[in-house]
Amino acid sequence: MFSKTFIPYFHVVFTLPHALNALAQGNPRVIYTLLFRAAADTLLTFGRDPRHLGGTVGITAILHTWSQTLTEHVHVHCLVTGGALSRDRTRWIHGRAAFLFPVKALSVVFRAKYLTGLQRACTDGTLTFAAGTAPLADAGRFAALVTQLRATPWVVYAKRPFGGPAQVLQYLGRYTHRIAISNARLVSLTDGVVQFRWKDYADRGRTKIMALGVEEFLRRFLLHVLPRGFVRIRHFGLLANRQRSTLIARAQDLLAAPTPATAPADARAADIDPTRCSFCHQGHWQVEILSPLARLPVPVGPDTS
Repeated sequence: MFSKTFIPYFHVVFTLPHALNALAQGNPRVIYTLLFRAAADTLLTFGRDPRHLGGTVGITAILHTWSQTLTEHVHVHCLVTGGALSRDRTRWIHGRAAFLFPVKALSVVFRAKYLTGLQRACTDGTLTFAAGTAPLADAGRFAALVTQLRATPWVVYAKRPFGGPAQVLQYLGRYTHRIAISNARLVSLTDGVVQFRWKDYADRGRTKIMALGVEEFLRRFLLHVLPRGFVRIRHFGLLANRQRSTLIARAQDLLAAPTPATAPADARAADIDPTRCSFCHQGHWQVEILSPLARLPVPVGPDTS
């Protein structure tokens, strides 16, 4: 991550149309991987365009597949550096303070990149068709689906830039390892009916209670179990694993940003408290060792105090 003194981070969300939900159920690895690639390629393409930045941006992408009601809502959250490293790596290109890229143009390019990848997957035989998607094995039916998707506006949403690295890390800590529903949202299980809280964003974000039969609740929850070994947090551009250390070091040099290694040892020790609770940020962790003797009953005798 870069210092808040120099660059902002932007939050961009790429969402797949619900018309792809059935294909995603039968081909989650293919559909989700295409989403990562299309979103990242779109951001990198805009970043390298001289009309915007003219260099390589850094991207951290996080996959989410659910809505508040546990239905399929496949989207990827991208944290994007508000600036780029020039192609020749000789300068850092600062972006505009409150604007990254035009979302309508992002949407068009994202749609084109994704559908190109989807058609290639179909041609290569990477996609499988069964149950409700079996008719799509017919080339004409699949082409009709692609035509329908190409005529549909795809949703890309860009949020205001983060206030600084602390806010970026707070976001990451809150969303990176989230599952489809947390225990805190569960209200009750009575007579085979599960009740849980959800936010209705179409009704000004009001919290409501939804009731589902156990079977339907489990069906929806299992829609969001990822394929074994699938990586749902990925890095691209400056932050890509293969060249991250080299490119970030170069960007820090150009930004004249101190690296952790150059910070005084006392300052590092003062800033990091390994015992502080990572959830409430108030209390401290405490390690206790329980020996077998601790489980034995304590003999009770006369009070000799």
